[in-house]
Amino acid sequence: MCGIIGYIGDRPIIPVLLEGLRRLEYRGYDSAGIVFLEDEEIKIVKTKGKILNLEEKLFNDFPKKAKAPGLGHTRWATHGEPSDENAHPHFDCHKSLALVHNGIIENYYELKTKLIAKGHKFYSATDTEVIVHLIEDFLNQGIPLKEAFFKALKELKGAYAVALIHKENPDFILVGRNQSPVVIGLGQQENFIASDIPALLPFTKEVLFLNDGEVAILSKYQVEIYDLSGNPVARAPYHVTWDIASAEKGGFDHFMLKEIYEQPEAIKNTMLGRIDLDKNQIDFSQEGLDLKFLKGIQRFYIVACGTSYHAGLVAKYLIEKELGLPVEVDIASEFRYRNPILDEKTLFIGISQSGETADTLASLRLAKEKGAKTLSICNVVGSTIARESEVVLYTKAGPEISVASTKAFSTQVLTFILFTFYLKQLLFGENEKKQKIEALIKLSSQLKIFIEKVHPKVKTLAQKWYQAQNALYLGRNILYPIALEGALKLKEISYIHAEGYAAGEMKHGPIALIEEKVPTVILAAKETGIVYEKTLSNAEEVRSRRGPIISLVTEGAKEFQKISDEYIEVPLTFYEFLPIFYVVPLQLLAYEIATLRGCDVDKPRNLAKSVTVE
Repeated sequence: MCGIIGYIGDRPIIPVLLEGLRRLEYRGYDSAGIVFLEDEEIKIVKTKGKILNLEEKLFNDFPKKAKAPGLGHTRWATHGEPSDENAHPHFDCHKSLALVHNGIIENYYELKTKLIAKGHKFYSATDTEVIVHLIEDFLNQGIPLKEAFFKALKELKGAYAVALIHKENPDFILVGRNQSPVVIGLGQQENFIASDIPALLPFTKEVLFLNDGEVAILSKYQVEIYDLSGNPVARAPYHVTWDIASAEKGGFDHFMLKEIYEQPEAIKNTMLGRIDLDKNQIDFSQEGLDLKFLKGIQRFYIVACGTSYHAGLVAKYLIEKELGLPVEVDIASEFRYRNPILDEKTLFIGISQSGETADTLASLRLAKEKGAKTLSICNVVGSTIARESEVVLYTKAGPEISVASTKAFSTQVLTFILFTFYLKQLLFGENEKKQKIEALIKLSSQLKIFIEKVHPKVKTLAQKWYQAQNALYLGRNILYPIALEGALKLKEISYIHAEGYAAGEMKHGPIALIEEKVPTVILAAKETGIVYEKTLSNAEEVRSRRGPIISLVTEGAKEFQKISDEYIEVPLTFYEFLPIFYVVPLQLLAYEIATLRGCDVDKPRNLAKSVTVE
């Protein structure tokens, strides 16, 4: 979720770039930088931290002769910790090219090795720097700049939005896109590029959207679009009708809803660089997760808080089912204040969206003191938990602005799915079935379709139940943690009292709460085997006491349709992927009920995004 702004025209370049970057601050970032021409040379100014830090750096040494073309960038780290060196833009060896990039280059290590062998010198730990050196390498072979740009993009595997300027060709900016958004802003004798519409709105509302596998060449007077084969592409401009506030939310009313809809893209990013389709395998080896690290491990201890704790509970079902190894899951605030049994045969796994959660960090340090090996799953590169863990698996979800976590949960669950598949092949030499890996690849597109299909049904459901004062959520097996997560979402943003239970426990107390005004949300999936029938029996018990039933069930589950007051079907999928599909309607239900009750969805009362104190 990095940010890009670019400009070619006659305006003062630095104010344009800084204004564009400020309009992208909502995306989250850890460093910022700009590049422009000065005295026929390329000058880069960049720094770790906020745009304010960049402004102070420019103020202390203001470039009086700065002019276009220019590029600006805010970075959300994926390769290399947040630092001045890793901030964008990046130079080639001779400082004649400067480039910014959003996305993840999957084959960067292979390309970097080849380029180093040819004498290229790298100054950052990023995957991005590979691109600018690759273009330089083609230039060194006598290939013209535009052709070199095309050839370099064809070499890249993964996601990218790339923008490039060249001091010897200052009349245009080169832009390329694959799986990472690029918007082109059209002006009078000036043109712009950005990663998102808000950066352009202070300057123009006429835009062009670049598609995957396309390149744009921007000059002051025109914009040319080509496919990677060099064929011209014609495209009509689009007039933006949003205001700035709406644009930051991508046209959605709230960041939470935007982030629910971003989940297909987020899980696609989580998978990038981690699936070898030729071998039908998952690969975490470059992230330090190998046989040497896992040697002697006999059990897992997963520790987290809140939503991340629920992701850990999902992982318990996955790991014990697929690997046959014992898994303990604990709440970090409890774990750190007792005497947990850990040793060198234990793998401690801490989960934290921010990587700064105080209780989880303290638990990690306790586990290290007791000799356990440590692995963390988090979203923020260079965070404290990531730095203090022996191995870290980043979810790559991008920043979450809304306090209520949505895409962080789904990407944490997906990371555990990949982790389980990987350990299965690493420890036991068992590859997943080809059909399951293919389904994994299609997960993003299937989830996108499902979100768009199920949202109208959930809206209707919310209209009926938003005035309820209490709610129950029931699930079994791998859907039990999803019941807990659904209840948590409802209570934290709508302030309705809601409880999640393992459905088989209902008769041991919670059944006393069932009445006509208390809806019971029941999660059931045929993919869970025998517990599907058991959950049906639990639903019958609710029905016999006149409790309203809202069912989330597998497509074609007529048994539930007959006894439910409300009924939502979830697509057929593999057992492992159930949590990702089942959590979406519950996120949407909490969101729609909260908005109907007039709650501040993005900033619920008494809550903070990152809990860095006890």
